[in-house]
Amino acid sequence: MRVNGIIAEYNPFHNGHRYQMEESRRLTGADYTVVVMSGDFVQRGAPALADKHARAEMALRCGADLVLELPALYAASSAEAFASGAVALLHGLGAVTHLCFGSECGDADALGQIAALLLDEPEQYRTALKAFLKQGLSYPGARAGAISACREAGEALPEGCGEILASPNNILGIDYIKALLRLESGMVPVTIQRVGAGYHEGFYGGFPAPAQPASRPGQEPGPSLSSALAIRQALQQGCTPARLAGFMPGESLQILNTYTEKARLLHADDFSPLLFYKLLMEQGQGYEKYMDVSQSLSDRIAGQLNGFAGYESFCELLKTKNMTYTRISRCLLHILLGIEKAHMELGQGLGHAPYARVLGFRRQAAPLLGAIGKLSSVPLVTKLADAKKSLEADAYRLLELDVRSSALYRAMACAHTGRPPKNEFSTPLVTL
Repeated sequence: MRVNGIIAEYNPFHNGHRYQMEESRRLTGADYTVVVMSGDFVQRGAPALADKHARAEMALRCGADLVLELPALYAASSAEAFASGAVALLHGLGAVTHLCFGSECGDADALGQIAALLLDEPEQYRTALKAFLKQGLSYPGARAGAISACREAGEALPEGCGEILASPNNILGIDYIKALLRLESGMVPVTIQRVGAGYHEGFYGGFPAPAQPASRPGQEPGPSLSSALAIRQALQQGCTPARLAGFMPGESLQILNTYTEKARLLHADDFSPLLFYKLLMEQGQGYEKYMDVSQSLSDRIAGQLNGFAGYESFCELLKTKNMTYTRISRCLLHILLGIEKAHMELGQGLGHAPYARVLGFRRQAAPLLGAIGKLSSVPLVTKLADAKKSLEADAYRLLELDVRSSALYRAMACAHTGRPPKNEFSTPLVTL
């Protein structure tokens, strides 16, 4: 049995995601596709546009066979922790044979060479990194410079390795391969070169940016590709889901339409009052107990709190030369959701994969589920009500983070609709 593993956010599921899923299946000859997907909050430190159950259904209707939730501890963390948690989860299932991901360079061997060096961190690399940091470069810039310096000194690294590290999906791919190497996993990394709009290409004049069609050489042009960022910005600025028909598969667009009839599409600023209240209540205690929050950032948050005017504007206010908007947004989200450094220590102690919560599956994937049931070293959670009995106490503590995060998300999504939010414990799995 060949099984592809894909790590994703699907925020929302668009044509590029379907292209990656189809290409992955074609290149590997896979029988099934398992997706590990972020829950209600995502890696850039913000709420997902639509809730995890709607996005899981998008994935299943567009080709996935099984969708698992990436615990909130990792979903809203740094790229390295995000990758470590997701790869450990796929590895722990025991049945996944290939790890498939998108990248700008499209060269798994090149990414693997860089990953191996970054995992080993030879003395030459560490020395060069320190030197570039002393020159005032940001950490990503210093890392790229140190990698280039190592290649010039004779290390087996691909040409243009510094430029490879300038692209976000390449960086994430490197972190995936580092996690595979660290686990000594047998999963084979397979990367699909991204086509169409770039990761950061945004919203222009009422529609997402013009995009290159998805197609392979010699084929008829496929559907247009656009970044998820552009689609989110279009929706935030008043574009109706119907106008995105050229950029999203019909199945996921229909789910998005149905979802908006029952709940709001959420953005970071929707959580501004809750974040301000949490920051205000803990102002005198400091915030450094929360994951990724340093003492200096804690002091900066407390000192700038009187200037709080909203989630996003506060990120801009706190941003510095050495601390990016996204990193600050993640730190604020950790404070909002109550994710502490102690939680990450628990996760690491449990091998980064404390449980595998099933969000949905295809009934025709019964052989896949049977194989996972026999081979998995990770406890499967299909019914929340039974989780407390089946999980270790530490694992259940981490699961409670997911439950509380989703309760907060659902309450906000339904706040202005007049509908009561669904209970996480009574929400059924998505089954097709």
